[in-house]
Amino acid sequence: MVSTKPILKLEQIEKTYGTPANPLCVLHGIDLRVEAGEYVAIVGPSGAGKSTLLHIVGCLDRPTSGSYFFMGDDVAGLDDHHLSQIRKTRIGFVFQSFQLISHLSVLENVEMPLFYARVPRRERHARCRELIDRVGLGHRFDHLPSELSGGENQRASIARALANDPALILADEPTGNLDSATSKEIMALLRDLHESGRTILLITHDNDISRSAPRRITLRDGRIEHDIRSDGAKARPKKDLVRTASEHGDAPARTAGGKSLAPCGDQGSAPPPTAPTPEAQD
Repeated sequence: MVSTKPILKLEQIEKTYGTPANPLCVLHGIDLRVEAGEYVAIVGPSGAGKSTLLHIVGCLDRPTSGSYFFMGDDVAGLDDHHLSQIRKTRIGFVFQSFQLISHLSVLENVEMPLFYARVPRRERHARCRELIDRVGLGHRFDHLPSELSGGENQRASIARALANDPALILADEPTGNLDSATSKEIMALLRDLHESGRTILLITHDNDISRSAPRRITLRDGRIEHDIRSDGAKARPKKDLVRTASEHGDAPARTAGGKSLAPCGDQGSAPPPTAPTPEAQD
């Protein structure tokens, strides 16, 4: 069998906020590997470190220590420009609050990634009309976000995430602002995308939503607690998933932004500062 590189591989990822004198460790030795074509849900309570992990996986932030390989490239230490290029071309984002531009139509919103990628107007029109039809919004392509329901806005957001044909779709609480019936529709759409070969990483606090994915990872206090596939098999032995503080007790001090930070201890987890959206950074 010919081996292929995973879409993403995280090795001993840690993230610490604060100062060297008062560090707050939010992620503790995260090891995670996602293959092309997988559909993975990461679930956990508030403060588990989900948002911090999403920001690192989405190249919105850098880890304090550890290695992050995206499509075989080590991206943990890349500068803002190169991280921005990865976000623009390789990752499609789906947000809880949609992040659609209010004065632009559905078609214009979906076209935005291609506009910044300098795709010719006629080509991006054709590609985005096809995507809008695919998510069931063909009759709404010229409507503003304010003229759409919550589910329709999220469908438009998903179409926009697909515009650049990304290697990874990163969905952050995609049903968080939707009612239960509409949530089922959005999850069915994500399932269809996965069945067509898309790689999806879903972040959620909802256990029911997480069970829709073939692989379910539970994050708690900044550590991976469980990594289970829908057939009940563990993705990796638990000893490779959970790194206790004692295993890192002799680890050297790490650096963040040129400043030394103490190794992570048992400080627990707290919500990180809010990172800007890719639109804001790009």
